[in-house]
Amino acid sequence: MSGTPPHNEQRPSEPATTSATTSATQQAASAPAASREKRQYHLTIDGRRFKQLVRAGYQWLRAQEAIVNSYNVYPVPDGDTGTNMMHTMRSAWESIASMEDRNIGAVAKAVSYGALRGSRGNSGIILSQIWRGFARSVDHKDVCDAQDIALALREAVSTAYAGVNNPVEGTMLTVIREIADSAEQSVSRSHDLREMLSAMTRAAHESVQRTPTLLKILKDAGVVDSGGYGLYVILDGMGRLLNGLPLGEEHVTAGAATIGAGPQAEEGYGYDVQYLIYAPAGQTLDVMQIRRDIEAMGDCPLVMGDERMVKVHVHVADPGVPLSYGAKLGSLRDVVVEDMQAQSETFLPGAARGALQPQSLPAVEIAIVAVASGEGLIRAFKDVGARVVIPGGQTMNPSVDDFLKAIQQANARHVILLPNNGNIIMTAQQAAQLSEVPARVVNTRTIPQGIAAAIAFNFERDVEGNLRLMTEASRRVVTCEVTRATRTVTVDGVSAKEGQLIGLIDDRLALAGDHLDALVSGLLERAGAGQRELITFYHGKDLPRSQAEFIVDQTRQQYPDHVVDLYEGQQAHYYFIIGIE
Repeated sequence: MSGTPPHNEQRPSEPATTSATTSATQQAASAPAASREKRQYHLTIDGRRFKQLVRAGYQWLRAQEAIVNSYNVYPVPDGDTGTNMMHTMRSAWESIASMEDRNIGAVAKAVSYGALRGSRGNSGIILSQIWRGFARSVDHKDVCDAQDIALALREAVSTAYAGVNNPVEGTMLTVIREIADSAEQSVSRSHDLREMLSAMTRAAHESVQRTPTLLKILKDAGVVDSGGYGLYVILDGMGRLLNGLPLGEEHVTAGAATIGAGPQAEEGYGYDVQYLIYAPAGQTLDVMQIRRDIEAMGDCPLVMGDERMVKVHVHVADPGVPLSYGAKLGSLRDVVVEDMQAQSETFLPGAARGALQPQSLPAVEIAIVAVASGEGLIRAFKDVGARVVIPGGQTMNPSVDDFLKAIQQANARHVILLPNNGNIIMTAQQAAQLSEVPARVVNTRTIPQGIAAAIAFNFERDVEGNLRLMTEASRRVVTCEVTRATRTVTVDGVSAKEGQLIGLIDDRLALAGDHLDALVSGLLERAGAGQRELITFYHGKDLPRSQAEFIVDQTRQQYPDHVVDLYEGQQAHYYFIIGIE
């Protein structure tokens, strides 16, 4: 679960109190009466105006990405709600960037398609469902008035709630519902769309501030829900556009590549370049500067990570340019360069996409596609039978489109997906629904669960049989993780100071301490390791092998009757990921 800051903490883009809200949309509410021509613009909106609003919402969210990311309930280095929502909105924007259609139904449909394919993490999936419901309601409309928008928002709410297995109040679902409520109340008073947007933005802010009263974990952590805050930021960005206020980043590529588009004229598709940059010892990476530089090089840029490791993705005509750039900053790993022209059939919509597929892997009946980050963990999954491993995990959630490409690459009649992260499960499920190749998901929430599931796979069993075996195996695993607190917080009855070592058991904060060996020992005891038989350590890239071996030797002494193994995971952020079976 993710959140936003305490009520008494003011952020650059967040009003200190509801009564003191300074968003652009509130300024609009007190603006003088408009001329007849301008008032007509307020009464209806067409595709081109809607496109401008989507762009503004994306720009403002992009400018506030780091702030939204910082509002995480747990003090772990994977608070990426803002990043996931931003990339979802980026994909939505890219899908309409070249459109000049005045039909709002057509533009909204493209926004929905782009958001769906580019959605990342739970917040991104829910955001894409909001756009999906909105687009369904305005389909085939040339223009929309206030009543149409209110109805579309109500459909967005229904679609978003239906897309979540166990909807929880106090999250972005509550916020979108109360935004829709405010739209309906507004249309009962006026049909002015500017006034409606102002009311919706105020309602979003007020709803976000109430989330701690609905969800105890938010109240305990002293934060409000970050997904809901992201929705507020999007609406506020739209209001800022209408009122001529700056949006932080004024230049968003207008001709960005569109998923599902045809060949790029005579130049061809160019190259898809992906890699990880690891900072040199004693140095840090400037993520924002890297993002700006990569965006200037080509289309579909993606830059995610932190000061120690950054994931880069970009489409360019000359792959040497981004590769040389990255090599100057640090150590390049997991480098992938693909000729997109040679694989262009993968990007064609509908039946054309199925006409030709890459055949680099021989065809099989069933294949496993897993998600993992770190050379050792990727190797571990391949060793236990994963046919394709999608680089990703904490802070690097893959998109629906990443899953769809991996499913095609697996070249199997059936595919089983292992997300291995609680924030990626909904993305995997969405990809399975969209995939032309039958795909199913084992809801693995951690790396050790995914490893156990992959080991349980039996080539002699059918898909249903393997799903049962793999699900049962994953549920027998208890996962411990060791990292450092990103901020001072008290959650789940555990107090941790910023920079202090913390231990999690199955994604819940369990311990905090200053000594790694003592913390690991206490964590295993709390996790009930004494009642199990196997303890598997995966040590991260920031922990020397010698120190990892010392702690594992201590564990063997503590549990002399257990099998205790150590593997080099090379994962970022986490000193240890531990599976207990």
